[in-house]
Amino acid sequence: MNTLHVPTPQPLSGRTLPVPYVLVGDEAFQLSENLMKPFSGLHVKGSKERVFNYRLCRARRISENAFGILSSSFRVLRKSMLLNPDVATTVTLATIHLHNYLRKTPSRTVYCPSEMFDKECTDSGDVVPGLWRHDSAASQLSNIPRLPRRSSSEAQKLRNEFAEYFCTPQGELHFQYNK
Repeated sequence: MNTLHVPTPQPLSGRTLPVPYVLVGDEAFQLSENLMKPFSGLHVKGSKERVFNYRLCRARRISENAFGILSSSFRVLRKSMLLNPDVATTVTLATIHLHNYLRKTPSRTVYCPSEMFDKECTDSGDVVPGLWRHDSAASQLSNIPRLPRRSSSEAQKLRNEFAEYFCTPQGELHFQYNK
């Protein structure tokens, strides 16, 4: 059942294997067909594993920015909520709605100036950290403990498909091999 109404898997540009839309996670999560995580260990600069890990980290930065800005404004998000899960969901959704509302008002530059967000130089890929990262409480969110888990061969196949795609002319960024 597709309760999230996610589009059907499609091949990446220039590829033949249909891949699903995926979420991005870190080492704390189990690799699955719908959640990509980095390759473990150290990898040679320019290898498909290292490029994939860089690209995954780059994608995760978007979520980190959004949540970091939310938690710097709405401090209830900085620690575990000792609430019934339904109430915690309502609180979280309320902060998101308030954030979106404030971003659309004339005072949006006061609420969330452009300096709040991480910036990436499109020529070099270098990142300038956003102001939210200077708020020590917002940038020190609780880590989820890592648990060893075996992923399915299908999930590994999909991760490899993304890794190979990121090293093709259609999928590469000119600066990714230096990261």
